Amino acid sequence: MQIDLVKILSGINSINYSFPIFFLIIFFCGKTPAQQSDSITAAIKFPFIVDSILVEGNDITEEDIILRELTFQIGDTVSYELLEYNQERIFSLGIFTKVELIPFEEELKIILIHVEESWYIYPIPFAELTDKDWNKISYGFYVVIKNFRGRNETIQTRAAFGYDPSFSLSYYKPTITKGSKIFFEAEASYQNAGNRSFTAEKLYGSEFDQKFILAQILIGKRFGLFHWLSMNFNYNYVETPAFVPEIAAGNNRIDRFPSAGINYTYDTRDLIQFPKNGIMFQTSIQYKGWGINDINYSILNLDFREYRNLIGDLYAKWRVAGRFGLGKKIPFYDYSFLGYAERIRGYFNVQEEGNESYIGSVEFFHPIIKDLNISFDWVPLLPKQLLRYRIALYTQLFADTGTVRLKGEPISIKKFNTGFGAGLTFLILPYNSVRLEYASDEYGNPEFIFDIGVSF
Repeated sequence: MQIDLVKILSGINSINYSFPIFFLIIFFCGKTPAQQSDSITAAIKFPFIVDSILVEGNDITEEDIILRELTFQIGDTVSYELLEYNQERIFSLGIFTKVELIPFEEELKIILIHVEESWYIYPIPFAELTDKDWNKISYGFYVVIKNFRGRNETIQTRAAFGYDPSFSLSYYKPTITKGSKIFFEAEASYQNAGNRSFTAEKLYGSEFDQKFILAQILIGKRFGLFHWLSMNFNYNYVETPAFVPEIAAGNNRIDRFPSAGINYTYDTRDLIQFPKNGIMFQTSIQYKGWGINDINYSILNLDFREYRNLIGDLYAKWRVAGRFGLGKKIPFYDYSFLGYAERIRGYFNVQEEGNESYIGSVEFFHPIIKDLNISFDWVPLLPKQLLRYRIALYTQLFADTGTVRLKGEPISIKKFNTGFGAGLTFLILPYNSVRLEYASDEYGNPEFIFDIGVSF
């Protein structure tokens, strides 16, 4: 279970423009880089048995943080493909600008893991569009400390003003002690957010904001390389300006309630920031209220994704996901929505709500420019860690479909909104990615999409 910089920089429900624009300016004003040479050289014949593993370039990062991601050990037989897969797994940590696994032979057959560390402290001003809506502009700053103490710990604080003012502070520790597989996360947040439910707005009689306060502690364990299991314990505070029985979860305009959840993740993806191979399955259930203040409901999430190489440089990925509200009364602020964090390309700005949501996607993608390692070390004043990037350009064809359902309604294929399209994805790793896409619905109505991060 990892916290990647895509979430930290852009937020789950928002778009952050400061980093992509900054990197695009640097890229197009800089020198044209030469294409990256194949870092896994055929200096020795594959497959072979590993006699020794060496790590270099980790000035801050402790060695075990790197080695714990490997799917092989000393004495195992490795192939070219296995080294390539492990190279991407180490890059997925999100704390390096370059990773190379170099096999060579002297008296022993050795795997040299060469890394170049990224910059780890980011005071970042930002302007962003909440829910990707130009009428919902927020501004503020992040302070992010990555790889704290060389243990891949993350400390983040965020303050936003303008639309949906908010403040949050979080701390993530992937290993409680050295060699441990227990991980820990703590978070506290405040948000004054506009209501998203058009049904709630109709009942209230006008637009309104709600205050959300969350305090959360999560603790879990990583089993082997690919399994994560965790539990979280939360305190929730939701305040509505006036009491409307149908809007609140309880019998007051302020909902105060505890919640607890169980989360399981199975993840074999090669590169988390832009997967090409592997499977990710995630499920969680959150029990809310426990009957306190007449609040008692649950939220179940299911998400399955698969990525695979079809032929040559052509790749495919697909996803099915669902979110389900369970209980007699689900408050509108905890409904399942499309058109916000989850979107259907072709219906990108169409908002729908219900007790349940269903999503399906398939995408084929192919590189236009394969991975390049670029460096701007000649730029004065800036640290070299901020001047080295891994970039690539891909083109994609996609189809999305999705719907929502209210309790008691039948599920009908006719209610699914379906869109198709094509686009480009520009990767600026380990930091972020930018997508430019053209989509249309099943009736041929077109839309242009500019988005941050991969589709899934």
